[in-house]
Amino acid sequence: MKFVACTLDAHGAAILDILNEQIRTSTAVYEYVPRTPESMVTWFGAKQAKSYPVIGVENEAGALMGFASYGVFRERPAYKYTVEHSVYVHKDHRGKGLGVALMERLIEAARAQELHVLVGGIDATNQVSIAMHEKLGFVHAGTIRQAGFKFGTWLDLAFYQLTLQTPSHPVDG
Repeated sequence: MKFVACTLDAHGAAILDILNEQIRTSTAVYEYVPRTPESMVTWFGAKQAKSYPVIGVENEAGALMGFASYGVFRERPAYKYTVEHSVYVHKDHRGKGLGVALMERLIEAARAQELHVLVGGIDATNQVSIAMHEKLGFVHAGTIRQAGFKFGTWLDLAFYQLTLQTPSHPVDG
């Protein structure tokens, strides 16, 4: 396996497939309608505009098995050191430790970018993702009860955060 910096041209379709499978079959993504190929242009553009990484893991044949990234937590300037992250593994490659490996690289990227807090919004029933985050040092920061509605039921959204020792010199403005 090989870790790569994902690009729209090389990985956009594979990322879209992974995301859309999650949208259709799970509460990992609180969306109803699968995303379009055009949406990936905007998605990658937003990552590039902020120099946010999209880290992928490929198998020996070059097929994408999973990816992790982060993006803006909230738009207000005082949140500039906080990001919300996502990690997704293709359904055929879950349970192999790829999520942990991707998250470790994403955490290192956040440190390198002098960020301070990574936030994960996780469906409260997703015990696998919660256990993975706790293994990596994330702590439960709160749950918004009935924050979403999908598949005919109310969904609780649990927030987990990892506080880093960066930036070395935070500044206002």
